[in-house]
Amino acid sequence: MKKLKVALLANAKENAPIFEEFSEDQWDDLDSTKTISAIVEAIKTGGHECEFLEGNLTLFDSLRKYQPDICFNICEGHFGDGREAQVPAILEMMRIPYTGSKVMTLALTLDKPMTKRIFHWHELPTPEFQVFERVDEPLNDDLKFPLFVKPSREGTGMGVSGKSIVKDEHELREQISEIFKRYKQPALAERYIEGREVTVGLVGNLVGPAARRLPHDENLPRIQKGLHFFPPMEVDLEPFKDTDIVYSNRLKVDLADQLNYVCPAPLDSEMIDDLNWYAAAVFRVTGALDVSRVDFRLDASDNWKPYILEINPLPGLSPGISDIVIEAAAEGIEHHELVNMILDTALRRYGIERPARINY
Repeated sequence: MKKLKVALLANAKENAPIFEEFSEDQWDDLDSTKTISAIVEAIKTGGHECEFLEGNLTLFDSLRKYQPDICFNICEGHFGDGREAQVPAILEMMRIPYTGSKVMTLALTLDKPMTKRIFHWHELPTPEFQVFERVDEPLNDDLKFPLFVKPSREGTGMGVSGKSIVKDEHELREQISEIFKRYKQPALAERYIEGREVTVGLVGNLVGPAARRLPHDENLPRIQKGLHFFPPMEVDLEPFKDTDIVYSNRLKVDLADQLNYVCPAPLDSEMIDDLNWYAAAVFRVTGALDVSRVDFRLDASDNWKPYILEINPLPGLSPGISDIVIEAAAEGIEHHELVNMILDTALRRYGIERPARINY
């Protein structure tokens, strides 16, 4: 059977533009050539042809030249509020199938406040929050310190450090000012949940109806057919408690290979079931497809009640260090197998027949 032509669409750090007022963490979301090469090789191991195409303005011409059957999309984008949705919009215009979530989902989930509004409307537990578009905007009466302050539209822990936890008005205004200056976007302040941070990765697509929240009647079934949940992961921050009390940008980028990733996280089966169900609900209400990672905080002051922080429908796929890769490995699924799980999920969604499976 003829091999499928797969284009890996990514934004390589080495190809990123440089401009005035360039922030040192500006391109921390982008992928290394090592990660890009690993994904290309994984797709080839799955029995396909594969070529890397940079997700910038050259994409129109490179896609016409390569003529892929499907694209494996991990593009983060460079500029704009909906930058993660730009390449999928191009693919939609060109009628080319691609892995992962579509335009609206990627634009929505990059904007943390908009995503939290969706969670709130669907009665999914997320910390109370406020968006600041001015430094002197009054704090809502229902928000109490300590708060956690971060940029509204960044990933990879960008703008997150120990200073993100603010204990009074002065620290709040200082952090908001820093975000405005550094990232040129609104600041999100939410109730700080003292406790553990856990993440759940999943691959698949929901089959049939799926409730948008935990059933009020505990005897009703939780419908989440079609999704494969990986073991939950927790990062052990104890060795860094003197410098990084939160899962910061510094830990995610500079020290990623030195962290102790606890996977499976030490949680009882009931908690894992709740986390998986919330992850499925978040997957549904944001319109996610094929793959995602959902981040939680477990409240130490309320019997470890889980609160949803955000969903990442473009989770990192760096071998050995990305969260969902570590979670899959805890289940015995290697990097190349995970990549092909995601690709196969998209192929099934589009009804595209893949070559006869080989043993990888």
